[in-house]
Amino acid sequence: MCGIVGLLLADENVFVNQMLFDGLTVLQHRGQDAAGIVTAERGRLHLRKENGLVKDVFQTHHMLDLRGNLGLGHVRYPTAGSSSCAEAQPLYTNFPYGICVAHNGNLTNTDELAEHIRTNNRRHLNTDSDSEMLLNVFAEYLTAAESDNMVESVFNAVSGVMKKCKGGYAGMYLINGVGLVGFRDPHGIRPMVFGTRKSPTANAEKENNFDASGVPKTPSKLKDSETKLDYVMASESVAIDTLGFDLVRDIKAGEAIFVDMNTGKCHTRICATGASKAPCIFEYVYFARPDSIMDGVSVYETRLKMGEKLADKIIKKYPEHDIDVVIPIPDTSRTSALQAAYRLNRPFREGFIKNRYIARTFIMPGQETRKKSVRLKLNTIKSEFAGKNVLLVDDSIVRGTTAHEIIDMARDAGAKKVYFTSAAPPIRYPNIYGIDIPTRQELVAYERTEDEISKHIGCDWIVYQDLEDLEESIKCVAKPEDDLTQFDTSCFSGTYVTGESIGDSYFNKLYDLRNDDAKQEKLKKTEQSNDGCESMSNDKRESSLKDEGCEGLHNKVAAR
Repeated sequence: MCGIVGLLLADENVFVNQMLFDGLTVLQHRGQDAAGIVTAERGRLHLRKENGLVKDVFQTHHMLDLRGNLGLGHVRYPTAGSSSCAEAQPLYTNFPYGICVAHNGNLTNTDELAEHIRTNNRRHLNTDSDSEMLLNVFAEYLTAAESDNMVESVFNAVSGVMKKCKGGYAGMYLINGVGLVGFRDPHGIRPMVFGTRKSPTANAEKENNFDASGVPKTPSKLKDSETKLDYVMASESVAIDTLGFDLVRDIKAGEAIFVDMNTGKCHTRICATGASKAPCIFEYVYFARPDSIMDGVSVYETRLKMGEKLADKIIKKYPEHDIDVVIPIPDTSRTSALQAAYRLNRPFREGFIKNRYIARTFIMPGQETRKKSVRLKLNTIKSEFAGKNVLLVDDSIVRGTTAHEIIDMARDAGAKKVYFTSAAPPIRYPNIYGIDIPTRQELVAYERTEDEISKHIGCDWIVYQDLEDLEESIKCVAKPEDDLTQFDTSCFSGTYVTGESIGDSYFNKLYDLRNDDAKQEKLKKTEQSNDGCESMSNDKRESSLKDEGCEGLHNKVAAR
């Protein structure tokens, strides 16, 4: 899972660097492994990317170099490829035009794509990242475009990408001198929204800037390069809110939006045949911020409903329960826990205090790292546990490592009994669309009943949300026009909307590449290779004296 943001400003004398930084900062929860920004300034591209948090990757001197009114930003949480900063995004290819990509999700036919790119196109793939394949396939189709109409060429290229690439993905292309393209896979598995504002420096006219379908209209008068409207695209609506833009809508399943920087026109088209929306349900459970609007639905309101339905199941299963207090596992489960407590008529209390400077444990690579980080991340308020029967509410349980440690902490704090609940159903299958749930054997619910799970993690009993109730928690909040009738529930149900089946060779490959032992081996190799940040040149005398990150395009440009 990653976070992406793209901006095109009407005034080419106004730079996007600070807004991209701010947008990535509010999307930091989607990935803490690496961050990158690329900007376009009158035909010149500037790129900075490196492993680390947004605040650490971009220092003042980097920001000063990231000039231009068009740009992409990316925060990474790795599921495909490695943690090398060479695979940090955005990624770049110089032909045609100079194209950069920022991508969220996973492609599932990478072997086939890599063979096609290397053999048929004679293009070089420098990393194992599926994002590089997404970039090269788009470049291939844009190069082969027979039309002089750039709008048709762009949409035809995106159509080619959607025919060729399988999986769950949302992304953006920055085409140097051309514009900004945002797109979403044919099932809309990964999220993407877009918004606009009247340019504060381009004297936008006071008029209704949207047509009946919610597409920004081109203002009736243009002055040279001034396009009147600024555009933003992002993984979540919180980035649009933070930047002071108005949310227009979600990009539809199989849709592409192209903003032409030369004309100021915004074009949209469904580029996939048979597109059918099935967004990832785990976004609502865990990944998205509660203040986001996703596919027209408030994430916060869905989590309230999850808490209600979870409490109803507890009452049905344990009508004579002896719960004294309801305590959330910070932070994602807080909303569901609050509503569950209200429904159960029990007090809601904060029993764990979170160290906000520790990354999300589910995202952390390696089982031992996750286990160690739990007690660094959380500490108990002992008075809320001492002598009480506590109900702990978490958003989900993946490997069980965090749950086991938290239950031990509750008992150490003096709890008489510890009950555990999950706002999501048991996770029993791998996720192949961009979430780090790659192997069934590492999942605590794999081939275990609820009683066996409760014994394994050390609680007195456990209650999971039913999948039907989870889906209904979202559907009941959605408006009829949101068209939310199905979801990707593969990690709960084992049904994959793109057609893969458990037991396929693809899943064996995933296990070999992405189990915890394999990840630790990759980390060792990365440490031995200077974190993957070697220069193309063998001469490292200059790079040892200053921090250049791992830009493929250096921020330094010749004086003009």
